[in-house]
Amino acid sequence: MKLSFHGHAVVKVETNGKTILIDPFLSGNGATDLNAEDVHADVILLTHGHNDHVGDTVAIAKRTGAKVIAPFELATYLGWQGLDVHPMHIGGAHEFDFGTVKFTQAFHGSAWTDEEAGTIVYTGMPAGILLKAEGKTIHHAGDTGLFSDMKLLGEFENIDVAFLPIGDNFTMGPEDARIAARWIGADKVVPVHYDTFPLIEQDGEAFCKSLDHDQEGIPMKAGDEITL
Repeated sequence: MKLSFHGHAVVKVETNGKTILIDPFLSGNGATDLNAEDVHADVILLTHGHNDHVGDTVAIAKRTGAKVIAPFELATYLGWQGLDVHPMHIGGAHEFDFGTVKFTQAFHGSAWTDEEAGTIVYTGMPAGILLKAEGKTIHHAGDTGLFSDMKLLGEFENIDVAFLPIGDNFTMGPEDARIAARWIGADKVVPVHYDTFPLIEQDGEAFCKSLDHDQEGIPMKAGDEITL
């Protein structure tokens, strides 16, 4: 399994012959190294409906035929736009040909904003993602604040890599994310959702160095890869 980070909260997973994009916010993302016009995806996983996470999902999925897996309301909304969708919800798991996906809790919002029309479309509950494939477990927390049920992930899952937001203001900051990392108990922790724009600037390297000694913090730059 190969994992790569591509700015903001964009993660690519290559496993079992499939390419999976998580939250493909590419256009307008000055921190990414990917181009929405030529990036490949077999599957797109979405944590919630905010514009900086849904991003280029519609364009990519229409061009590549990628299946979009998302919380029910968001999947329904995207299905109305002609995409091949698989709706799920928090606590539910499903086995796909590439691995198993389960949605976990996240405390945040979820809506698609059309600034030109002045409308906001509610897209259901936000979520985190557990992805299991090739004997490995990946957790992408999505956008969230710290909450005590994160301890359950550490009790019931053996997480190899966790992607945790540290940007603050909209999500956990480094201090709360450090607690989340301890509770989740992942072997490796990658900070995400920071430095994309001034309001969420953080020191990813300092966060990684602050983690408990039994956890490896990895401050990934756009294009960096981890092989499990």
